[in-house]
Amino acid sequence: MTNQTGLQPAGFQGDHSTRALLASRLNAARREVVDLTKRLLAIPSENPPGDTRPLAAEIASMLQSMPGIEVETHSCGDPILNIVARIRGAAPGRRIVFNGHLDTFPLGNAASWTTAFSGQELDGRLYGLGVSDMKGGLAASIFALQHLAAFRSKFAGEVVATFAGDEETMGTLGTQFLLDKVPFARGDAMISGDAGSPTVLRFGEKGMIWLKLTAKGKSSHAAHVHRGDSAIEKLIAVMQELSALRKYEAKIPQKVLDAIEEASDVSEALSGTGESNVLRNVTITFGTFNGGRLSNLVADHAEATADIRLPVNVTVAEIEAKINEIVGRYGDVTVDISRRYEASWTDPDHEVVQILKKNCHSVLGHRPVLNMRVGASDARLYRAAGIPSVVCGLTPNNMGAADEHVAIEELMALGEIFALSAFDFLAT
Repeated sequence: MTNQTGLQPAGFQGDHSTRALLASRLNAARREVVDLTKRLLAIPSENPPGDTRPLAAEIASMLQSMPGIEVETHSCGDPILNIVARIRGAAPGRRIVFNGHLDTFPLGNAASWTTAFSGQELDGRLYGLGVSDMKGGLAASIFALQHLAAFRSKFAGEVVATFAGDEETMGTLGTQFLLDKVPFARGDAMISGDAGSPTVLRFGEKGMIWLKLTAKGKSSHAAHVHRGDSAIEKLIAVMQELSALRKYEAKIPQKVLDAIEEASDVSEALSGTGESNVLRNVTITFGTFNGGRLSNLVADHAEATADIRLPVNVTVAEIEAKINEIVGRYGDVTVDISRRYEASWTDPDHEVVQILKKNCHSVLGHRPVLNMRVGASDARLYRAAGIPSVVCGLTPNNMGAADEHVAIEELMALGEIFALSAFDFLAT
């Protein structure tokens, strides 16, 4: 929705008194983010089974009660339901998007929780299934929308939120569906509240390939091994060759390498020692392996699955070519690639990244670092659509496990950061 000059119309060039008033109101109301998060935590949205309709209905009800926010629901089939919310400013201008997902990891063993998985405050923390991934991020976006809507006469352009019902299973029915079908789900920049940390803003993420290897052999009794042909041994040989992809040369842009290096100390303190090395290299993880029938029979069948992650500037096509070359040397081994997407990144100097960085610093009192992300998020879908995107979520503790929790102070700050960043982007 950018106008032809890429600038805002006269009269919307950063009213400092308006911004100061917005900041004051956000700070006074910051507790609202916690209450919103509790409402979201109380409604299960585990994936599988992936039924996001009750949670989507609750969010739609919240948003429809807030003056100045237009709300639509979109679905390409039950049980996935998506929401798009829209605030129109006082004049044409740019559009900034908040993106988030409604689904969470499955609960698993409820007995392993020592706190309420439907939401509980304790010692400055908020516990609940999906609080970091990413109901806290959703609540921060809703809080930002509510307060920005009250100031809609003071900025040009639009604020849009896309709340997707399907992310844990790669976003096909969620964010990608919205990008394909809803024109104003796209914008000039996107901020995601997915799990992460406001101390480490993630401007890109690695690519991925999921594959299954299948090997065939000939069975015989182990006493007559000379009459058999082991599928397991063939599969192991292929896996050993594929492991060499870890040494594949990655010609990563210097700007990305510099960011990884500069962020290393802060980022690895949160994500673990070795993260920086993982971001710079191809990784391969063999997740499952099975084959054979009995220990005294030569295996006539074997299967394995693998997850391959690709750094920036290593393409899916070139790695798939290497995979096919290796597998092709073994006549009875086949490969099936079920999922694939490219690595993506937004220039860390981009305006939306720098605005977010400034507001994280002003609200939290410490300057965040900028880094790539090892895991996937729907930000990759926005970048694939040509939309500059950055992830700024909550620092996860026990994400996807018992007693998942976030710091309440950080949760409240995130709502302020989102609202101020959107206002600054539209007032620039």
